[in-house]
Amino acid sequence: MKIKENINKFIFRGYDIRGRVPEELDEDTAYTIGLGFGSYINKLGKKICVVGHDNRISSNMLYNALITGITETGIDVISLGLCTTPMYYYACIKLNVFSGVMVTASHNPKDDNGFKFAFDESGNCKGQEIQDFLAFILKKEFSKGHGLVEKYDIRPDYLELFKSDIRFGNRPLKVVIDPGNGTTSIIAKEIYQMLPIDLVCINDTSDGTFPNHHPDPCVEENLKQLKEKVLEVGADIGLAFDGDGDRLGIVSNNAKFIPTDKYMIIIIRDIINKVAKKEFLYDVKCSKSLSDEIEKLGGKGICYRTGNSYTKAKVRDADLPFGGELSGHVYFRDRFPGFDSGLYAGIRILEILSNTNKTVEELLEGINEYYATEEIKIESPDNRKFRVIDKVKEYVSDHNYKYLDIDGVKVLYDDGWALVRASNTGPNITVRFEASTKIRLEELQKEYMNLIDKYNN
Repeated sequence: MKIKENINKFIFRGYDIRGRVPEELDEDTAYTIGLGFGSYINKLGKKICVVGHDNRISSNMLYNALITGITETGIDVISLGLCTTPMYYYACIKLNVFSGVMVTASHNPKDDNGFKFAFDESGNCKGQEIQDFLAFILKKEFSKGHGLVEKYDIRPDYLELFKSDIRFGNRPLKVVIDPGNGTTSIIAKEIYQMLPIDLVCINDTSDGTFPNHHPDPCVEENLKQLKEKVLEVGADIGLAFDGDGDRLGIVSNNAKFIPTDKYMIIIIRDIINKVAKKEFLYDVKCSKSLSDEIEKLGGKGICYRTGNSYTKAKVRDADLPFGGELSGHVYFRDRFPGFDSGLYAGIRILEILSNTNKTVEELLEGINEYYATEEIKIESPDNRKFRVIDKVKEYVSDHNYKYLDIDGVKVLYDDGWALVRASNTGPNITVRFEASTKIRLEELQKEYMNLIDKYNN
């Protein structure tokens, strides 16, 4: 392995490093990033870090190259091997070592990979921190030393964390889970078999080629097999998990897709009278149904930018009992350590169901309903997408529209909203629209899709 001289700067994204293997991210790149990471935390006075990897085909290669780079700077490595991202998070907590790297591309396509990383207790790097790290790597002022590698099995600790938090009622439940052949396949069945449920598993063999469907459980088309199995076996609910295990997708007993913002309504309804601080965070992509419901319940909603590195840190720093974002990341701090775990998020809704005779859809009765699109991705090169957002912002400013710019541009109307933002995980612009009527929804979508098309070509 050798130091990469021409690292692709665009793989250093908004809240992680992510790119195609091997075109953008190869063994030498991983080695160089390891040298940079070890040298960076050495300057912070750190002497040890935690490293894990997901089940993608390229992960083991990148993992080994990364560790080689880190140890050559004199930093010791606690090696977790194959694990989910939440298992990595819990290992950092359990071992009280908060410098670390998780090799994963989360829910991205199978040919992608990357690194989620943290220098210290402040959590996953994001925004300018990542750009500063890139600048540090490009200087090539790497430390030299001989770090040691120690293997650690987080599995028993992680199982005990779940076992100690089971609070089910008497209602029997039939549950289908779909790990999507992602990394949760290595532990999901074992955890859910601890629960008092009738469990059915599909796609639960670990396979980093994701042969059955793309492992993004918040895109409804990826839940087709789960829906079919729920109806086939007469299950009460279906749960799906993403490639590295930090996100959840849900379908009801009628095989209806339940978006994360509606899942959050169910959770907040359940916990609001059990927590002292009645403030909850959601991201800009969430439906007004959620903010309406928090207000009706007497709580306070906090709208924040998208990105789990941002939302998780905000929930922690603001000392909130619960928060999340539309993409499936949710953070429980009422009786859980606060990191995003799809498996734990699934257990919490099962717990609620086990203590009631209602279905998932019945748990959502009485909410304000709006017409909304799914999140729409529009291909836009990394060197163009931010310019498009700037043009959209100019447009809404020129028209004196009310808007939020905490993450892209969210244009606010009395009868709906339009969100246009640059993806931080890929070369895309993401948009979503919501309105009080179908006609108004179509008007908003046409206006802004035409605008994006104009500036994106």
